[in-house]
Amino acid sequence: MDEQVLIVITLLLTPLVLLMFLAVVLASLGQSLGLRRKYADLMLKIFQWGQERIALYNETQRQYSRSESEEEEEDEEELRGEKENGHDKQVIRRDISISAIGGLRMPSRRPEYDITDLKKEFHVSDIMYFAKCGVEAIIEDDVTQCFTAEELKSWNFLTRTTLGYQFISVRLTILWCLGCFVRYFILLPFRVLVLITGLSWLILSTAVIGYLPENNLKKRLNKRASLMSHRMLARACSAVLTFHNRENIAKNGICVANHTSPIDVIILSCDSCYAMVGQAHNGFLGIVQRALSRATSHIWFERSEVRDRHLVARTLKEHVDNEDKLPILIFPEGTCINNTSVVMFKKGSFEVGSTIYPVAIKYDPRFGDAFWDSSKMGMLSHVFQILTSWALVADVWYLPPMEKKEKEDAVTFANRVKKEIARRGGLVDLEWDGQLKRMRAKESWKLKPQEEFSKLLKVE
Repeated sequence: MDEQVLIVITLLLTPLVLLMFLAVVLASLGQSLGLRRKYADLMLKIFQWGQERIALYNETQRQYSRSESEEEEEDEEELRGEKENGHDKQVIRRDISISAIGGLRMPSRRPEYDITDLKKEFHVSDIMYFAKCGVEAIIEDDVTQCFTAEELKSWNFLTRTTLGYQFISVRLTILWCLGCFVRYFILLPFRVLVLITGLSWLILSTAVIGYLPENNLKKRLNKRASLMSHRMLARACSAVLTFHNRENIAKNGICVANHTSPIDVIILSCDSCYAMVGQAHNGFLGIVQRALSRATSHIWFERSEVRDRHLVARTLKEHVDNEDKLPILIFPEGTCINNTSVVMFKKGSFEVGSTIYPVAIKYDPRFGDAFWDSSKMGMLSHVFQILTSWALVADVWYLPPMEKKEKEDAVTFANRVKKEIARRGGLVDLEWDGQLKRMRAKESWKLKPQEEFSKLLKVE
Protein backbone atom coordinates (compact mmCIF):
# COMPACT_ATOMS: atom_id res chain seq x y z
CA MET A 1 0.00 0.00 0.00
CA ASP A 2 2.80 2.40 0.88
CA GLU A 3 4.53 1.63 -2.40
CA GLN A 4 1.38 2.44 -4.36
CA VAL A 5 1.00 5.78 -2.59
CA LEU A 6 4.65 6.57 -3.28
CA ILE A 7 4.17 5.75 -6.96
CA VAL A 8 1.13 8.03 -7.20
CA ILE A 9 2.97 10.91 -5.49
CA THR A 10 5.95 10.41 -7.79
CA LEU A 11 3.73 10.47 -10.87
CA LEU A 12 2.11 13.69 -9.69
CA LEU A 13 5.28 15.48 -8.65
CA THR A 14 7.49 14.50 -11.59
CA PRO A 15 5.67 16.66 -14.19
CA LEU A 16 5.60 19.58 -11.73
CA VAL A 17 9.35 19.33 -11.04
CA LEU A 18 10.18 19.01 -14.73
CA LEU A 19 7.97 21.98 -15.59
CA MET A 20 9.56 24.08 -12.86
CA PHE A 21 13.04 23.08 -14.00
CA LEU A 22 12.16 24.03 -17.58
CA ALA A 23 10.72 27.40 -16.45
CA VAL A 24 13.81 28.20 -14.38
CA VAL A 25 16.22 27.26 -17.19
CA LEU A 26 14.30 29.29 -19.80
CA ALA A 27 14.09 32.25 -17.44
CA SER A 28 17.83 32.05 -16.83
CA LEU A 29 18.49 32.15 -20.56
CA GLY A 30 15.91 34.86 -21.21
CA GLN A 31 13.97 32.55 -23.54
CA SER A 32 10.34 31.53 -23.73
CA LEU A 33 8.29 28.84 -25.49
CA GLY A 34 5.37 31.26 -25.91
CA LEU A 35 3.10 29.21 -23.65
CA ARG A 36 2.35 32.14 -21.32
CA ARG A 37 1.10 34.33 -24.18
CA LYS A 38 -1.08 31.51 -25.50
CA TYR A 39 -2.36 31.02 -21.96
CA ALA A 40 -3.19 34.74 -21.76
CA ASP A 41 -5.02 34.62 -25.11
CA LEU A 42 -7.03 31.61 -23.90
CA MET A 43 -8.01 33.43 -20.70
CA LEU A 44 -9.21 36.44 -22.71
CA LYS A 45 -11.50 34.15 -24.74
CA ILE A 46 -12.89 32.69 -21.52
CA PHE A 47 -13.46 36.20 -20.12
CA GLN A 48 -15.25 37.17 -23.33
CA TRP A 49 -17.50 34.11 -23.15
CA GLY A 50 -18.32 34.86 -19.53
CA GLN A 51 -19.12 38.47 -20.35
CA GLU A 52 -21.52 37.34 -23.08
CA ARG A 53 -23.28 35.07 -20.60
CA ILE A 54 -23.53 37.92 -18.08
CA ALA A 55 -24.84 40.32 -20.75
CA LEU A 56 -27.48 37.77 -21.78
CA TYR A 57 -28.53 37.36 -18.14
CA ASN A 58 -28.74 41.14 -17.62
CA GLU A 59 -30.83 41.55 -20.76
CA THR A 60 -33.22 38.85 -19.55
CA GLN A 61 -33.51 40.63 -16.19
CA ARG A 62 -34.21 43.96 -17.91
CA GLN A 63 -36.97 42.43 -20.02
CA TYR A 64 -38.49 40.88 -16.91
CA SER A 65 -38.33 44.20 -15.05
CA ARG A 66 -39.81 45.99 -18.06
CA SER A 67 -42.78 43.65 -18.15
CA GLU A 68 -43.37 44.19 -14.43
CA SER A 69 -43.16 47.97 -14.81
CA GLU A 70 -45.68 47.88 -17.66
CA GLU A 71 -48.12 46.05 -15.42
CA GLU A 72 -47.58 48.63 -12.67
CA GLU A 73 -48.21 51.45 -15.15
CA GLU A 74 -51.51 49.84 -16.18
CA ASP A 75 -52.56 49.64 -12.53
CA GLU A 76 -51.62 53.30 -12.02
CA GLU A 77 -53.65 54.34 -15.07
CA GLU A 78 -56.68 52.54 -13.70
CA LEU A 79 -56.24 54.26 -10.32
CA ARG A 80 -55.78 57.63 -12.01
CA GLY A 81 -58.98 57.11 -13.97
CA GLU A 82 -60.89 56.40 -10.80
CA LYS A 83 -59.60 59.61 -9.19
CA GLU A 84 -60.50 61.73 -12.22
CA ASN A 85 -64.05 60.37 -12.11
CA GLY A 86 -64.63 62.29 -8.89
CA HIS A 87 -62.71 60.62 -6.12
CA ASP A 88 -59.54 62.76 -6.02
CA LYS A 89 -58.37 64.96 -8.88
CA GLN A 90 -55.38 66.46 -7.07
CA VAL A 91 -52.09 64.82 -8.07
CA ILE A 92 -48.78 65.70 -6.42
CA ARG A 93 -45.94 65.94 -8.95
CA ARG A 94 -42.27 66.66 -8.37
CA ASP A 95 -40.59 68.84 -11.00
CA ILE A 96 -37.16 67.19 -11.21
CA SER A 97 -36.15 69.50 -14.08
CA ILE A 98 -35.57 72.34 -11.65
CA SER A 99 -31.81 72.37 -10.98
CA ALA A 100 -31.16 75.91 -9.81
CA ILE A 101 -31.04 77.11 -6.25
CA GLY A 102 -30.89 80.82 -5.61
CA GLY A 103 -30.03 81.49 -9.25
CA LEU A 104 -26.96 79.19 -9.18
CA ARG A 105 -26.83 76.39 -11.72
CA MET A 106 -26.05 72.97 -10.26
CA PRO A 107 -24.41 70.72 -12.85
CA SER A 108 -23.80 67.13 -11.80
CA ARG A 109 -20.02 66.94 -12.27
CA ARG A 110 -17.25 69.54 -11.98
CA PRO A 111 -19.23 72.59 -13.15
CA GLU A 112 -17.85 75.58 -15.02
CA TYR A 113 -18.93 78.79 -13.30
CA ASP A 114 -19.85 82.05 -14.99
CA ILE A 115 -20.06 84.83 -12.43
CA THR A 116 -22.07 87.06 -14.79
CA ASP A 117 -24.93 84.54 -14.71
CA LEU A 118 -25.24 84.72 -10.92
CA LYS A 119 -27.73 86.90 -9.08
CA LYS A 120 -26.42 89.94 -7.27
CA GLU A 121 -28.51 89.14 -4.22
CA PHE A 122 -27.56 86.38 -1.82
CA HIS A 123 -30.24 83.89 -0.81
CA VAL A 124 -30.08 81.57 2.14
CA SER A 125 -30.85 78.73 -0.25
CA ASP A 126 -27.48 79.35 -1.96
CA ILE A 127 -25.89 77.50 0.95
CA MET A 128 -27.22 74.28 -0.57
CA TYR A 129 -25.09 74.85 -3.66
CA PHE A 130 -21.88 75.03 -1.66
CA ALA A 131 -22.95 72.04 0.42
CA LYS A 132 -23.46 70.11 -2.82
CA CYS A 133 -19.98 71.07 -4.04
CA GLY A 134 -18.53 69.87 -0.76
CA VAL A 135 -20.34 66.52 -1.00
CA GLU A 136 -19.11 66.09 -4.59
CA ALA A 137 -15.56 66.79 -3.46
CA ILE A 138 -15.84 64.11 -0.78
CA ILE A 139 -17.46 61.44 -2.95
CA GLU A 140 -15.66 61.97 -6.26
CA ASP A 141 -12.31 63.45 -5.32
CA ASP A 142 -9.40 62.48 -7.57
CA VAL A 143 -7.14 61.49 -4.67
CA THR A 144 -9.42 58.80 -3.25
CA GLN A 145 -10.06 57.35 -6.71
CA CYS A 146 -6.30 56.88 -7.18
CA PHE A 147 -6.11 54.55 -4.18
CA THR A 148 -9.07 52.26 -4.89
CA ALA A 149 -9.05 49.16 -7.06
CA GLU A 150 -9.46 49.83 -10.76
CA GLU A 151 -12.97 49.07 -12.00
CA LEU A 152 -13.24 46.38 -14.68
CA LYS A 153 -15.59 46.44 -17.65
CA SER A 154 -15.95 42.66 -17.51
CA TRP A 155 -15.66 39.96 -14.84
CA ASN A 156 -12.37 38.03 -14.79
CA PHE A 157 -13.53 34.98 -12.78
CA LEU A 158 -11.43 35.88 -9.74
CA THR A 159 -12.53 34.84 -6.28
CA ARG A 160 -12.11 38.37 -4.92
CA THR A 161 -15.19 39.71 -6.71
CA THR A 162 -18.26 40.46 -4.57
CA LEU A 163 -20.80 40.70 -7.40
CA GLY A 164 -21.78 37.03 -7.39
CA TYR A 165 -21.50 36.57 -11.15
CA GLN A 166 -20.54 32.92 -10.63
CA PHE A 167 -24.11 32.17 -9.55
CA ILE A 168 -25.78 33.45 -12.73
CA SER A 169 -25.75 30.07 -14.47
CA VAL A 170 -24.58 26.51 -13.90
CA ARG A 171 -21.90 26.86 -16.58
CA LEU A 172 -20.41 29.97 -14.98
CA THR A 173 -20.47 28.28 -11.56
CA ILE A 174 -18.63 25.23 -12.86
CA LEU A 175 -16.06 27.36 -14.69
CA TRP A 176 -15.54 29.57 -11.64
CA CYS A 177 -14.97 26.54 -9.37
CA LEU A 178 -12.60 25.05 -11.93
CA GLY A 179 -10.70 28.36 -12.01
CA CYS A 180 -10.38 28.38 -8.21
CA PHE A 181 -8.96 24.86 -8.30
CA VAL A 182 -6.45 25.74 -11.04
CA ARG A 183 -5.27 28.95 -9.37
CA TYR A 184 -4.97 27.68 -5.79
CA PHE A 185 -4.01 24.03 -6.26
CA ILE A 186 -1.98 24.05 -9.49
CA LEU A 187 -0.66 27.53 -10.25
CA LEU A 188 -0.02 28.62 -6.66
CA PRO A 189 2.25 25.70 -5.61
CA PHE A 190 4.18 25.91 -8.88
CA ARG A 191 4.61 29.68 -8.54
CA VAL A 192 5.73 29.41 -4.92
CA LEU A 193 8.45 26.93 -5.89
CA VAL A 194 9.68 29.20 -8.69
CA LEU A 195 9.55 32.20 -6.32
CA ILE A 196 11.65 30.42 -3.71
CA THR A 197 14.13 29.36 -6.39
CA GLY A 198 14.44 32.91 -7.71
CA LEU A 199 14.93 34.45 -4.27
CA SER A 200 17.48 31.81 -3.31
CA TRP A 201 19.46 32.37 -6.48
CA LEU A 202 19.33 36.16 -5.96
CA ILE A 203 20.71 35.95 -2.42
CA LEU A 204 23.35 33.29 -3.13
CA SER A 205 24.63 34.72 -6.39
CA THR A 206 24.98 38.28 -5.08
CA ALA A 207 26.69 36.96 -1.93
CA VAL A 208 29.30 35.14 -4.01
CA ILE A 209 29.76 38.01 -6.48
CA GLY A 210 30.29 40.37 -3.54
CA TYR A 211 33.62 38.72 -2.75
CA LEU A 212 35.03 39.45 -6.22
CA PRO A 213 37.26 42.50 -6.78
CA GLU A 214 35.81 45.54 -8.49
CA ASN A 215 36.35 45.02 -12.22
CA ASN A 216 34.46 44.44 -15.46
CA LEU A 217 34.08 40.74 -14.74
CA LYS A 218 32.19 41.48 -11.53
CA LYS A 219 29.89 43.88 -13.38
CA ARG A 220 29.12 41.34 -16.10
CA LEU A 221 28.47 38.57 -13.60
CA ASN A 222 26.24 40.83 -11.50
CA LYS A 223 24.23 41.85 -14.57
CA ARG A 224 23.78 38.24 -15.60
CA ALA A 225 22.83 37.06 -12.12
CA SER A 226 20.42 39.97 -11.64
CA LEU A 227 18.64 39.32 -14.94
CA MET A 228 18.36 35.61 -14.18
CA SER A 229 16.97 36.22 -10.68
CA HIS A 230 14.38 38.79 -11.66
CA ARG A 231 13.24 36.77 -14.67
CA MET A 232 12.64 33.80 -12.37
CA LEU A 233 10.65 36.04 -10.03
CA ALA A 234 8.63 37.32 -12.98
CA ARG A 235 7.90 33.74 -14.11
CA ALA A 236 6.61 33.09 -10.60
CA CYS A 237 3.85 35.60 -11.38
CA SER A 238 3.24 34.16 -14.88
CA ALA A 239 4.32 37.56 -16.16
CA VAL A 240 3.71 38.36 -19.82
CA LEU A 241 5.81 41.44 -20.49
CA THR A 242 6.10 43.57 -23.63
CA PHE A 243 8.94 46.10 -23.78
CA HIS A 244 8.68 48.93 -26.30
CA ASN A 245 11.43 51.22 -27.65
CA ARG A 246 14.29 49.38 -26.00
CA GLU A 247 16.78 51.70 -27.68
CA ASN A 248 15.88 54.28 -24.99
CA ILE A 249 16.98 52.09 -22.04
CA ALA A 250 19.01 54.09 -19.51
CA LYS A 251 22.72 53.24 -19.39
CA ASN A 252 23.43 55.54 -16.43
CA GLY A 253 21.92 58.56 -14.71
CA ILE A 254 18.36 58.57 -13.31
CA CYS A 255 15.45 56.48 -14.55
CA VAL A 256 11.96 57.43 -13.28
CA ALA A 257 8.71 55.48 -13.65
CA ASN A 258 5.12 55.53 -12.44
CA HIS A 259 4.49 53.30 -9.45
CA THR A 260 1.74 50.68 -9.06
CA SER A 261 3.33 47.93 -7.00
CA PRO A 262 6.69 46.80 -5.57
CA ILE A 263 6.51 44.29 -8.44
CA ASP A 264 7.46 47.23 -10.71
CA VAL A 265 11.11 46.69 -9.69
CA ILE A 266 10.98 43.05 -10.81
CA ILE A 267 9.28 43.97 -14.09
CA LEU A 268 11.89 46.56 -15.06
CA SER A 269 14.82 44.47 -13.81
CA CYS A 270 13.86 41.67 -16.19
CA ASP A 271 15.16 43.79 -19.06
CA SER A 272 18.01 45.80 -17.53
CA CYS A 273 20.00 46.32 -14.32
CA TYR A 274 19.36 49.24 -11.98
CA ALA A 275 20.68 50.60 -8.73
CA MET A 276 17.90 50.80 -6.15
CA VAL A 277 17.32 53.66 -3.76
CA GLY A 278 15.07 53.48 -0.73
CA GLN A 279 14.73 53.07 3.00
CA ALA A 280 16.75 50.38 4.78
CA HIS A 281 14.65 47.56 6.25
CA ASN A 282 15.08 44.76 8.74
CA GLY A 283 13.97 41.14 8.47
CA PHE A 284 13.89 39.24 5.20
CA LEU A 285 13.70 42.41 3.09
CA GLY A 286 16.81 43.66 4.85
CA ILE A 287 18.61 40.42 3.96
CA VAL A 288 17.76 40.95 0.30
CA GLN A 289 18.94 44.58 0.45
CA ARG A 290 22.28 43.64 1.96
CA ALA A 291 22.73 40.85 -0.57
CA LEU A 292 22.09 43.24 -3.45
CA SER A 293 24.53 45.78 -2.03
CA ARG A 294 27.36 43.23 -1.99
CA ALA A 295 27.25 42.81 -5.75
CA THR A 296 26.86 46.46 -6.80
CA SER A 297 26.14 49.96 -5.48
CA HIS A 298 22.66 50.50 -4.11
CA ILE A 299 21.52 53.38 -1.90
CA TRP A 300 19.69 52.48 1.31
CA PHE A 301 18.86 55.24 3.79
CA GLU A 302 18.04 54.90 7.45
CA ARG A 303 14.70 56.32 8.54
CA SER A 304 16.34 59.40 10.10
CA GLU A 305 18.46 60.00 6.99
CA VAL A 306 15.49 59.95 4.63
CA ARG A 307 14.24 63.19 6.19
CA ASP A 308 17.58 64.87 5.44
CA ARG A 309 16.97 66.14 1.90
CA HIS A 310 20.50 67.51 1.55
CA LEU A 311 22.07 64.16 2.47
CA VAL A 312 19.81 62.31 0.01
CA ALA A 313 20.53 64.78 -2.79
CA ARG A 314 24.29 64.65 -2.18
CA THR A 315 24.33 60.83 -2.19
CA LEU A 316 22.30 60.67 -5.38
CA LYS A 317 24.51 63.29 -7.02
CA GLU A 318 27.67 61.32 -6.23
CA HIS A 319 26.15 58.18 -7.72
CA VAL A 320 24.91 59.90 -10.90
CA ASP A 321 28.24 61.63 -11.53
CA ASN A 322 30.00 58.25 -11.58
CA GLU A 323 29.36 56.91 -15.09
CA ASP A 324 30.64 53.45 -14.12
CA LYS A 325 27.67 52.90 -11.80
CA LEU A 326 24.27 51.58 -12.80
CA PRO A 327 21.37 53.97 -13.48
CA ILE A 328 19.25 54.72 -10.43
CA LEU A 329 15.63 53.58 -10.57
CA ILE A 330 13.34 56.03 -8.77
CA PHE A 331 9.56 56.20 -8.37
CA PRO A 332 8.99 59.95 -7.81
CA GLU A 333 5.34 59.55 -6.74
CA GLY A 334 6.54 58.11 -3.45
CA THR A 335 3.56 55.75 -3.17
CA CYS A 336 1.63 53.20 -5.22
CA ILE A 337 -1.21 54.39 -7.50
CA ASN A 338 -3.96 52.14 -8.87
CA ASN A 339 -2.76 51.80 -12.49
CA THR A 340 -5.13 54.51 -13.78
CA SER A 341 -3.30 57.75 -12.96
CA VAL A 342 -0.04 59.43 -12.09
CA VAL A 343 0.13 61.95 -9.25
CA MET A 344 2.65 64.62 -8.32
CA PHE A 345 6.32 63.75 -8.84
CA LYS A 346 8.56 64.76 -5.96
CA LYS A 347 11.18 67.22 -7.21
CA GLY A 348 14.20 65.67 -5.43
CA SER A 349 15.43 63.44 -8.25
CA PHE A 350 14.87 66.24 -10.78
CA GLU A 351 17.15 68.56 -8.83
CA VAL A 352 20.01 66.05 -9.00
CA GLY A 353 20.17 65.15 -12.68
CA SER A 354 19.68 67.28 -15.78
CA THR A 355 18.91 64.19 -17.91
CA ILE A 356 16.02 61.91 -16.97
CA TYR A 357 15.07 58.58 -18.58
CA PRO A 358 11.28 58.21 -18.25
CA VAL A 359 9.53 54.83 -18.24
CA ALA A 360 5.78 54.19 -18.42
CA ILE A 361 4.31 50.97 -16.99
CA LYS A 362 0.74 49.87 -17.65
CA TYR A 363 -0.74 46.62 -16.31
CA ASP A 364 -3.65 44.79 -17.90
CA PRO A 365 -6.22 44.63 -15.06
CA ARG A 366 -8.24 41.86 -16.73
CA PHE A 367 -5.79 39.22 -15.44
CA GLY A 368 -5.48 40.55 -11.88
CA ASP A 369 -5.10 43.72 -9.86
CA ALA A 370 -1.42 44.67 -9.54
CA PHE A 371 -2.12 47.68 -7.30
CA TRP A 372 -0.76 47.49 -3.75
CA ASP A 373 -2.92 49.36 -1.25
CA SER A 374 -0.47 49.45 1.65
CA SER A 375 -3.12 50.89 3.98
CA LYS A 376 -5.33 47.79 3.60
CA MET A 377 -2.92 44.89 3.07
CA GLY A 378 0.62 43.96 3.95
CA MET A 379 3.37 42.95 1.58
CA LEU A 380 2.76 39.22 2.04
CA SER A 381 -0.96 39.64 1.34
CA HIS A 382 -0.16 41.58 -1.81
CA VAL A 383 2.29 38.92 -3.01
CA PHE A 384 -0.32 36.22 -2.29
CA GLN A 385 -2.88 38.19 -4.31
CA ILE A 386 -0.46 38.37 -7.25
CA LEU A 387 0.41 34.67 -7.03
CA THR A 388 -3.27 33.68 -7.03
CA SER A 389 -4.21 35.89 -9.99
CA TRP A 390 -4.44 34.56 -13.51
CA ALA A 391 -1.28 36.29 -14.70
CA LEU A 392 0.67 39.54 -14.60
CA VAL A 393 0.40 41.18 -18.02
CA ALA A 394 2.14 44.52 -18.52
CA ASP A 395 3.45 46.87 -21.20
CA VAL A 396 6.60 48.91 -20.60
CA TRP A 397 7.54 51.91 -22.71
CA TYR A 398 11.04 53.38 -22.63
CA LEU A 399 10.67 57.05 -23.49
CA PRO A 400 13.45 59.16 -25.04
CA PRO A 401 15.66 60.88 -22.45
CA MET A 402 14.42 64.31 -21.41
CA GLU A 403 16.78 67.22 -20.75
CA LYS A 404 16.21 69.97 -18.23
CA LYS A 405 15.69 73.22 -20.09
CA GLU A 406 17.59 76.39 -19.37
CA LYS A 407 16.10 78.34 -16.45
CA GLU A 408 13.60 75.51 -15.84
CA ASP A 409 13.08 74.71 -12.18
CA ALA A 410 12.84 71.17 -10.79
CA VAL A 411 9.07 71.31 -10.27
CA THR A 412 8.36 72.31 -13.87
CA PHE A 413 10.78 69.68 -15.14
CA ALA A 414 9.12 67.00 -13.00
CA ASN A 415 5.65 67.97 -14.25
CA ARG A 416 6.83 67.82 -17.86
CA VAL A 417 8.26 64.32 -17.39
CA LYS A 418 5.12 63.19 -15.54
CA LYS A 419 2.90 64.46 -18.34
CA GLU A 420 4.88 62.51 -20.93
CA ILE A 421 4.71 59.29 -18.88
CA ALA A 422 0.96 59.70 -18.43
CA ARG A 423 0.44 60.32 -22.14
CA ARG A 424 2.41 57.28 -23.25
CA GLY A 425 0.96 54.93 -20.66
CA GLY A 426 -2.63 56.04 -21.21
CA LEU A 427 -2.88 57.32 -17.63
CA VAL A 428 -4.64 60.34 -16.11
CA ASP A 429 -2.25 63.17 -15.24
CA LEU A 430 -3.07 64.58 -11.78
CA GLU A 431 -1.32 67.28 -9.78
CA TRP A 432 -2.11 65.99 -6.29
CA ASP A 433 0.50 64.79 -3.84
CA GLY A 434 0.18 61.04 -3.30
CA GLN A 435 0.96 61.47 0.40
CA LEU A 436 -2.52 62.97 0.84
CA LYS A 437 -3.75 59.46 1.61
CA ARG A 438 -1.61 59.51 4.78
CA MET A 439 -1.81 63.15 5.89
CA ARG A 440 -4.16 66.10 6.09
CA ALA A 441 -4.23 68.65 3.29
CA LYS A 442 -2.08 71.72 3.84
CA GLU A 443 -3.81 75.02 4.47
CA SER A 444 -2.10 76.53 1.41
CA TRP A 445 -3.81 73.94 -0.81
CA LYS A 446 -7.23 75.10 0.44
CA LEU A 447 -6.69 78.76 -0.42
CA LYS A 448 -7.29 78.49 -4.17
CA PRO A 449 -10.75 76.81 -4.02
CA GLN A 450 -11.70 79.15 -1.18
CA GLU A 451 -10.85 82.15 -3.37
CA GLU A 452 -12.88 80.72 -6.26
CA PHE A 453 -15.95 80.24 -4.07
CA SER A 454 -15.54 83.69 -2.52
CA LYS A 455 -15.83 85.24 -5.98
CA LEU A 456 -19.31 83.74 -6.31
CA LEU A 457 -20.47 85.66 -3.23
CA LYS A 458 -19.05 89.08 -4.14
CA VAL A 459 -21.67 91.56 -5.25
CA GLU A 460 -21.51 95.07 -6.56
